[in-house]
Amino acid sequence: MTIRKLLIAPDKRLKTRSVKVESVNDEIRTLLDDMLDTMYNDDGIGLAAIQIGVPKRVLVVDVHEPDEVPCPVKIINPEILQLSQRRKICEEGCLSFPEYFAKVERAATITISYLDEMGKTVELDADGTLSVCLQHEIDHLNGRLFVDHLTIVKRNIIMRKLAKAKRSSKNTF
Repeated sequence: MTIRKLLIAPDKRLKTRSVKVESVNDEIRTLLDDMLDTMYNDDGIGLAAIQIGVPKRVLVVDVHEPDEVPCPVKIINPEILQLSQRRKICEEGCLSFPEYFAKVERAATITISYLDEMGKTVELDADGTLSVCLQHEIDHLNGRLFVDHLTIVKRNIIMRKLAKAKRSSKNTF
C-alpha cells in the first residue's frame, strides 16, 4: 500500500467529473487501499479518487470516533437513491483544502447503492457524520467541491488564499 500525493485546490483536476469503474479488479482494490492509507495519513474521514488525481468513481470513508476501532468503507460507483428533505448544517473541511472549514447545508440522511471491493452491490442508509461525508465525497466524483456550496464571496476568498499559498510554495527554494 502507498500514500499518494493529494491534489490541493485550486488544482483544476478537482473539478473533473469522474468516470464509472467498468470492472472491479486488483487494480481498483489496490487503489482503494492506497486511498485509505492516504486518508489516514492526513487524518481525513473521506477521500475521493480524484483527490489523488485518479478520475474514477471510487471513494473511501471512515467516520469512526478516536476511541473506536477503524471502520473503513470502500465504495465504487456510488449512486444516490434518496436524500432526505430534512436538512442539516455541519462544518466541513477537505483534504484538498488544508486548514479551511466552512458550514455547509446538506440532506440529513442519504441512501446510496454502490459496489464493494468484491463487486457486490450494497445499499447503505446513512445519517450524521457518515451522511455528510458521503455527500461530500460523491460531490467530488461529480466535480463539485464543498466550497461550491458557499456564497461566491466566501468561495473566492478561500480560493484566492489557496492560489496565493500555492504560488508562494513554488517560489520557495
